[in-house]
Amino acid sequence: MYAIIKHSGKQYKVSENDMLNLDRFEAEVKSSIEVSEVLAVCDKELKVGAPFVSGAKVVLAVIAHGKDKKVVIYKKRRRKDSKLKRGFRRQYTRVRVTSIKA
Repeated sequence: MYAIIKHSGKQYKVSENDMLNLDRFEAEVKSSIEVSEVLAVCDKELKVGAPFVSGAKVVLAVIAHGKDKKVVIYKKRRRKDSKLKRGFRRQYTRVRVTSIKA
């Protein structure tokens, strides 16, 4: 059984006991979150919503908050003596999918 959920403008394919790194959101560690924006659910047959499947929920358990590896952006224009080096670290919330209700 799997589901396709929408969270913070992105879509994720999840099944039970999956670990995900979502964009950071405010939630206490060891709390549970219900996501009702379920785009599709497949148990034995595929149910696709328009835009969301009615009555479907995915329960997520918050594991931790953290930062990803640093991403370095380097731009160089040849023969112009122009270069730019920037970087950032994406903050995430690590969650585990505990159940899918359809």
